[in-house]
This record gives sequence, structure tokens and C-alpha cells, in this order.
Amino acid sequence: YDWFQTDSLITLVIYTKQKDMNAELVIVDCQDKRLRGEIVVDDHSYLVAVDLDHAVSEDVAVNIAEKVGKVEIILNKKDNIHWKMLGQPWDSHNTFIKRTDRGLFYRKCKLISKTEVTHDTKLFCLMLPKGTHLHVPIGQHVYLKQIIAGTEVVKPYTPVLPFLPLNFQEPSHHDGVHIYLMIKIYSHGLFTQALDHLQIGDYISVSNPEGNFKKSQVQTSEDLLLLAGGTGFTPMVKLLNFALTEVSCLRTVKMIFFNKTEDDILWRNQLEQLALKDERFEIQFILSQPTKDWVGKQGKISSSLLSEFVKRSRSDSKVLICICGPAPFTEQGVQ
Repeated sequence: YDWFQTDSLITLVIYTKQKDMNAELVIVDCQDKRLRGEIVVDDHSYLVAVDLDHAVSEDVAVNIAEKVGKVEIILNKKDNIHWKMLGQPWDSHNTFIKRTDRGLFYRKCKLISKTEVTHDTKLFCLMLPKGTHLHVPIGQHVYLKQIIAGTEVVKPYTPVLPFLPLNFQEPSHHDGVHIYLMIKIYSHGLFTQALDHLQIGDYISVSNPEGNFKKSQVQTSEDLLLLAGGTGFTPMVKLLNFALTEVSCLRTVKMIFFNKTEDDILWRNQLEQLALKDERFEIQFILSQPTKDWVGKQGKISSSLLSEFVKRSRSDSKVLICICGPAPFTEQGVQ
């Protein structure tokens, strides 16, 4: 890396030499004179981390030359003075190591809103701090960290969109400022109860994205099958939107959504609207504890139920099956 300065700016340039560098692979946090910039390269990451020599403003810009893999982090000096050095490096500064060895880095995000999705599930909107640049890639999750009764508790959640866009002409909602999480509140769950008791304006610690899902798996498929159990629906949201808006080779996208009761179905109305709007998309709801008025399918995930719905669009089509839900559900589904 190099760094340069003008009277008002500090520019840090990192030469990744990666051909497909993009905004999702760059994570920057700049708070109180501390700068941390991480660049993800497959299962490794490169880090620049320093306590800056002087104060900078909260506005951080990130520019990426995707073709040559050049990443610029641009900081605004608080005072127009000449810096003698960039700052004091942390131990981990200028290192390139396995992501799993890097450890999680958290920043405090502000709770902006909480809206009901179903009787026990809410959509939380969190706002990233001003000096943070972070995009959570499709199929990846973040960890939330809370201190509960003096103990640090950490749980993973997959960010969703604020809603399922029905008009595919509009750009998708990655404004880079908000993170939306759809969270089921458990009556005996200490963690989700604590989350539910947060007030608007309170802060919660959110980690860097984790996970190894690759978009390319979707981009080479012709049939996409999504098997979701309850809140296992959450990783499907961004995936569904991406598949229908950006993957032209997909012929069919089918979601089989398992729940206990009708009241548990997340975004049922939006999913039905989407199926009407896009002929490639089909949604099937299956309930394990329906009322007697339910006319749809019932049961739990099983080979007989799946064989009814899992069909290729052509005898040799490339199929991708994504499954998420409680552990017994995914284990049974994988079998």
C-alpha cells in the first residue's frame, strides 16, 4: 500500500492485483482516529490498521478500480496540517492471513426501526456508523453481540432486504448505510428478548460478514430450488432478488417454505405477489400444524413431499438447491 496527502485529504491506496475487486470485498471502519481497512481475497484477508496521526472527519470514501484491483480509501483531514506519518500501526497492520484466523471485528450500529412481520418476528433496521464502509454479500451473515447479565453473547443473523422488490427495474436496496435483520423473538430466548427490549436509538455491535456462499453458484444454474424452514427464509431474501434480477440463465426459481401455522409465514403476501409478477418464480407453502381451513399442503420435510415438487425444467439442466432452517430440518433435507 501507499499513502498520499494534499492540504485537505489523506489517500490510502492498496494494490490488490485482483481482477474482480468490488465494494463487497472492502470493509473500512474509521472512528476516533482509528482506521481499519480489510480486503477480502477468497479465504484470506489483507489488513491495514493504524491509529491515525491526526483527526479526520467521519466521511470516508472508498473508490475501487475493479479491473486492476486498486482500492483507495480517502479521508478528510480535520485540520489542514501536513502529516509526518500515517499513524501508529496496530500489531495486525499490513498482514495477509486466513480469514478464519483474523477474528471478528465489531462496530456499534444504531437501531433505527423495528416493525412487526408476524406475531413473533420483527424486522430490525440498523444504521452503520458514518465512518464505516460495509456491504454484506449474498448468502453471508453477520454476528450480533450483546452483554446479557454480565456475559458476552454472540449470535449469527443473515441480513435481508427491507422488502421484496416487485419492480425489477429499480436498483436493489444496498444503500450501504442500513442493515435489515428479520429476527424471531423467542419467549424464553435471552438473546432475542434483549434485542426486543432495545429502544430506537440504542446501539448493538455488528461484526464483519462471514460465510462462504458464492454468487457464481447461482450464476451458472438453470433451476434454483430454495428450501426454507421458518426463519431459514432470511438468507433466501437477497438470493431470490439477485436470482430474479441479475441471473439471465435461470429458467425456474422455486421456493418450498415450511412453517408450523399460517400465522408463521414470513412475507406471505409479498411472495405471492412476486409469483404473480414473475413467471419463473413459484412458491409453495407447507404447514406442519395447519388449522382445518388450510387447503394447501401439509407435513414436514420428507422425500415424498420433495419428490412431488422437485423437478428439473429439462432433463439435463443444472440445478442448485439451497436449504436453511433449524438443524433437524436441514439435516433431514440434505438426506
